[in-house]
Amino acid sequence: MAMEFNRIITLLRKERGITQKQAAADLGISQAQLSHYEKGIRECGLEFVVQVADYYGVSCDYLLGRSAERSGQTITVEDLPDTSAASGSVYRGSVLPTMYKKLIENSLDILFDKLDQCRDKRVVVAVSNYLMLAVYAMFRQLYQAAPKNVASLFRISPARWQHAAHAAMSAQQGDLAAVLSGEAEGGPAPDPSVFSMTTETLAREYPRRATSLMNLVKNSEEAVRELNR
Repeated sequence: MAMEFNRIITLLRKERGITQKQAAADLGISQAQLSHYEKGIRECGLEFVVQVADYYGVSCDYLLGRSAERSGQTITVEDLPDTSAASGSVYRGSVLPTMYKKLIENSLDILFDKLDQCRDKRVVVAVSNYLMLAVYAMFRQLYQAAPKNVASLFRISPARWQHAAHAAMSAQQGDLAAVLSGEAEGGPAPDPSVFSMTTETLAREYPRRATSLMNLVKNSEEAVRELNR
């Protein structure tokens, strides 16, 4: 509980733009005690969890990391908005691919809306190329798993393509970092306020898609943590 709770209460306080001293006073505890909770040095009781949930207007499940949604909502396939006209026919009723497809599509809708607001071609190109390379890599691995598939669909050799694709993805990340930091050619860095967002503003601006994005973030970080254990 401590790892998620301390991270989330710190996030909520900073998103609201209040000091640790002010939050502690509002919650009726000392600043030192709140500092210990935010750093994960001490664990609080259930009563304080409920108090914090009321203070920030979120659910206890969200505070404890049990839900990626501020309201504590758990989602099903039916809860997710569908952006594909071909939904249902392609996957023959299989729930898991449909669930992940919707999570990714809805998250991409938010990502590309932010890119549209940015209006910097260099950012759009770097992000789009990275995502296309990721899809290409997954598609090619699946394609090659069937020996009878014709290898000549691809121009890059089997021995070379994986390393080349990963290098190209890394290069796109580097290009994006250079643009965002103002080091790249072609103009100054885009206005960072375009990418200003909090869990609250995401939920407000994308009421039907933010849940997907928050779950995608949660699932991705769990996968990363698994690698580091």
